[in-house]
Amino acid sequence: MLSSLGHGSRLARAAYVFAREGAFVGVDPTLLPPVLRLPLAFANLIAKRDGGGLAGLSRAIDRLGPSYVKLGQFLSTRPDIVGGKVAVELERLQDRVAPMSREAAVAIIEASFGMKIESLFESFGEPVAAASIAQVHRAEVKTDEGMRPVAVKVLRAGTERRFARDLADMLFAARFAESLTPEFRRLRLTQVVETLARSVRMEMDFRLEAAAASEFAENSSNDPEVRAPAIDWNRTTREVMTMEWIDGVPLTDPQRLTDLGFDPPALASTLIQTFLRTALRDGFFHADMHQGNFFVDSEGRIVAVDFGIMGRLGRKERRFLAEILYGFIRRDYLRVAEVHFEAGYVPHTYRVEDFAQALRAIGEPIHSRTADQISMAKLLTLLFEITALFEMTTRVELVMLQKTMVVVEGVARKLDPQLNMWSTAEPVVSAWIAANLGPVGRLEDAGRGLSSLAVFLANAPRHLEKIAARLETDATAAVIRAEHGLTRSVVYALAFAIFAFALAFVWYRR
Repeated sequence: MLSSLGHGSRLARAAYVFAREGAFVGVDPTLLPPVLRLPLAFANLIAKRDGGGLAGLSRAIDRLGPSYVKLGQFLSTRPDIVGGKVAVELERLQDRVAPMSREAAVAIIEASFGMKIESLFESFGEPVAAASIAQVHRAEVKTDEGMRPVAVKVLRAGTERRFARDLADMLFAARFAESLTPEFRRLRLTQVVETLARSVRMEMDFRLEAAAASEFAENSSNDPEVRAPAIDWNRTTREVMTMEWIDGVPLTDPQRLTDLGFDPPALASTLIQTFLRTALRDGFFHADMHQGNFFVDSEGRIVAVDFGIMGRLGRKERRFLAEILYGFIRRDYLRVAEVHFEAGYVPHTYRVEDFAQALRAIGEPIHSRTADQISMAKLLTLLFEITALFEMTTRVELVMLQKTMVVVEGVARKLDPQLNMWSTAEPVVSAWIAANLGPVGRLEDAGRGLSSLAVFLANAPRHLEKIAARLETDATAAVIRAEHGLTRSVVYALAFAIFAFALAFVWYRR
């Protein structure tokens, strides 16, 4: 009861801030369930008269603090829930927080390692960047080659407690909203908050971010045009992460890149192809690809930083992405529709041909434009709008992919306004399809299926023994044996059923 009162009071304050800043001005009441229309009218009565709407939404989130900023940033990855215009506005939210003092950061580091700062770093400077979860300091370590600069990321004091309280409030609100109307249940608001909570928990454990950076670096080790900073594992804990200091030019400054002799259009192409290559080849991609997280080093390589938000795609999702992009390139709308049905994303109560017709409505207008006017991100946005009409269940991993593609395309077009997205993407997509869906890929799929079947069959005797043991000791089984007789034929039947299930499992994976 007391916890509900606490949630209610804090949420009431948050609702007042949103209403006062005019965040609800312009919301169409007919789109809301009847129970929310009166509160909307009241909210608009108390709204400031100096502007509202999307600008008011941003102001309210800023006033409510870091947890709500993080929620806003996360919701910018879910245009299927908040809408495209709101998602764009939320993308602009920044963690504008004052850094904690150098002394406070030193205290956290010393407590985390159980030793004095002088034992870890030869020098440790003032903060150079600060966000809601962490801040970064420049430091130096001594190596056999001499002094080496490093970046030290430190978890801000009190972060976990504050986020835990605010996320609990948001979960309470999501459950209440889902109890009001089926539409809110379809949007899976509880799942959104739970996903945000998992993301924040992972961001607050810097060992996991370090592992993500290490995995990305390993995956990209043979890619000459991109890299990630090296992790100093000896100076990394849950609260502290130490990595190579990057001296480079951020992608936010195309003119400076040009002045230094770099080729912004070539960098734009590299950025797009790197994203697609890591998503398709590795199934593991950087999901926070704004300009500030990418630098160009002295050798012209793109260096990625900040691996707190990463995306993963299973083999089925990678095939889905490659085939829909390739299908749109070739204007094969029926194949794109078939891929959606094969992946189980569209209910089989609909006809493939009808879905292909809807896809044609997306594809044909795009193909009537010049290459530099075609937006792959816009295509995916329209695609998800169409799939909503066909009751496609929300797939968080695919929406994260869409959001990342929107961001990376925006960054690339700032580097090269005439960027041809299709010719840039086509080599990567075609290569993946040739390698994974051609004859060699089919053989590899068959090999993986046979391997899975072999493992399943190898374990079958052990599973059968367990089944037999359970039947032997179960009283119900004793009655069955007495009345019907449990013979070897039943065991053989069970073995045949397991074998049939294994074959079906392999066929499904194929």
